[in-house]
Amino acid sequence: MAKHSAGEFQERFHEKNLKLTHPRQAITQKILSTRAGEHFSADELWERLRRKGERISKATVYRTLHLLVEEKAVEEHDFGKGQKYYERMVERPHHDHLICIHCGRILEFENSNIERLQGEVARREGFIIRYHSHKLFGTCSSCRRKAPPPARLR
Repeated sequence: MAKHSAGEFQERFHEKNLKLTHPRQAITQKILSTRAGEHFSADELWERLRRKGERISKATVYRTLHLLVEEKAVEEHDFGKGQKYYERMVERPHHDHLICIHCGRILEFENSNIERLQGEVARREGFIIRYHSHKLFGTCSSCRRKAPPPARLR
């Protein structure tokens, strides 16, 4: 996965002949200020900007997020909650996710063995991986303690 610094990220707008307008700059700065591993929806991002006093339309937030996803500076996720979530990838290593289907908890993990195995499979099949998203859905330890185990899936 591509890893960009904030400076490289801003250069991408110029390379694509896109203006780094005040709204885009405010959006990118707000994203860059998120904690590593923080996942947010477009509406949550818009609300944070609004509370900060920014007058930016939701459409501008969505369009800017789309541009940032294309540049791999932001990753878009579907965690099965009925809406898309985003996460900054600027200055972050690639990682994967465990998602609890009961409480919605999201755990991040890195595993070099999984990455190596994916690479081996791709090489064997003559496939070039450009990017990937690995999400495992199940029951977290906290929810397992609270409820009886679900029926086994086949």
